[in-house]
Amino acid sequence: MAERVEQRLEDRVPELEQLERVGLFTRREIRAVLRKASALEYKIQRRALRKEDFIKYIQRVGYSFKKDEIENSILHRVHCLFNRATGKWKEDLQLWLSHVAFCKQWNAKHQLSKVFSTMLAIHPNKPALWIMAAKWEMETRLSSESARHLFLRALRFHPECPKLYQEYFRMELMHAEKQRKEKKEFEKAKMDLGEFNYSEDILSGEMARIIYRDAAHKIKGLEFHLAVLSIAKLFDFTQDLQKEILESLQAKYANDPLTWDYMARRELELGSPESTEGTTKQRKIAEMTQREERCCAVFEEAVRAVSSEDMWKCYIAFCLERCNRKTNSEELKQKRLERTLSVFSKAHESSLLPEALYKQWLQLLLESSLFEQAAEVAEAATKRFSQSVEAWQMRLQVLIQLKSDDVSQCFEEAIKHVKAQGTVALWTLWVEWSESTSSKEETEALYQRSLHATTPAESVTMKEKYLDWTYRNKGYKKVRRVFTSLCENRPFSLDFFRKMIQIEKEQESCKMFHLREYYERALREFGSTNSDLWLDYIKEELNHPQGKPENCGSIHWRAMKMLQGDLVEDFVSKYTLLQTGHL
Repeated sequence: MAERVEQRLEDRVPELEQLERVGLFTRREIRAVLRKASALEYKIQRRALRKEDFIKYIQRVGYSFKKDEIENSILHRVHCLFNRATGKWKEDLQLWLSHVAFCKQWNAKHQLSKVFSTMLAIHPNKPALWIMAAKWEMETRLSSESARHLFLRALRFHPECPKLYQEYFRMELMHAEKQRKEKKEFEKAKMDLGEFNYSEDILSGEMARIIYRDAAHKIKGLEFHLAVLSIAKLFDFTQDLQKEILESLQAKYANDPLTWDYMARRELELGSPESTEGTTKQRKIAEMTQREERCCAVFEEAVRAVSSEDMWKCYIAFCLERCNRKTNSEELKQKRLERTLSVFSKAHESSLLPEALYKQWLQLLLESSLFEQAAEVAEAATKRFSQSVEAWQMRLQVLIQLKSDDVSQCFEEAIKHVKAQGTVALWTLWVEWSESTSSKEETEALYQRSLHATTPAESVTMKEKYLDWTYRNKGYKKVRRVFTSLCENRPFSLDFFRKMIQIEKEQESCKMFHLREYYERALREFGSTNSDLWLDYIKEELNHPQGKPENCGSIHWRAMKMLQGDLVEDFVSKYTLLQTGHL
């Protein structure tokens, strides 16, 4: 091993001498480089190799010099290190990608071609790597033939991968566009094209058409057709190809909402069939209005042909997009708003408006100051989704915002319709509203009622809120009584006890025996699963004026007995830090 290391170090002598000659390093610095290189070489020569040693060596090698004599030698060494590392840890994809990035950084095209070839032989199951290699061949090496060869190999491994077909399709169109531009330049220069072979099939995008037809037989799903169509639209010579894809789309997925959505939105891209008299600004507004109306006409036909929630969602999504677009025309803005509200109403009347979209409808009505309509829509939502907590929340928030007299009655109605499980959000909203509008007695009665009405698991949240509200509104003595009362019924949360401990510590005459009570209650519930609780208890005994440091030993002993698994080790570590004054 020593001979091999010495040989590698001797190989570095010419470049190190060159570094000294050009004044980049002094003789002393070169000796330090050799010592470090020797240590790293020995690490990567031992039997038990570690990936970290190779990565560290690669990072230590300085390859940012501009002198060819130095640069080539160092680049060769880094490539060798990468080759050895990837040969040892073949499955480490990040290591391969680091080598790829290094080759790209230094424009090592020949080396990168080898890296891609080896990497794809080991990782043929990752389509993204095939795409990366093919793109590099096409865009950097300008070799469409190599890129095509890689895509064809990739498709043998992944015959039903949509992304591979999409990128192969894009590559062929890019190649066709490149050849069309070349031919045009030659023709402009009046050069003889006899020696150049410009195939009409390639120039017209026929290769891309073949790829699409092959993929269409293998890949099911509308999304692929739409993706390919969006790629084709980027090239100005693909009108016939776009037409074929569109016809295939309509034939295979006539009843799919996304097909109708695409066909409707396509109307925005088409010019207005009629010219409009008036100023340029007015003409633009009139033309945009006509385009949007044509879109809506397609959508109206769609909801008649495919009456489903998804179809209405597409229609509403389009209307909301247009409604949210900025425009200086108040007339256009008002038309968009009226159209959107009309579509929401039609979807609701068809009983095909999804629950989530009622919220957007309400927001739009409230932003437009249509408060009465908002209240009616909120009521309609709760009638249709009478067991939905979210629907009742929406209605209640609208009524609270409008300062309606029916809020309390609506809360009662909501609690009747919704099952006990999941009502904590309604109770939270109710008590928060009551705190700002009702007397303290009514609010307290509501808190106590919520504890019985919610499930045990959800009552934990209400206990925390009740404790906090009592302290803020009725003081320390009352909160002590409430805490004792609430402790009679499990379950509890750790925050419930910590809140009471914090309340006690805020008092001028903070009593240690009260703190002990709270900690002991908390430890009965969470002593086996929370090491910090034990440490906080010990800190209180050490730091409180009425604390008893002699109790710390017994608390420590109890913690060691109660804590589970790795928590014991965690507790011991923190307790040691506490004893040494570092915690």
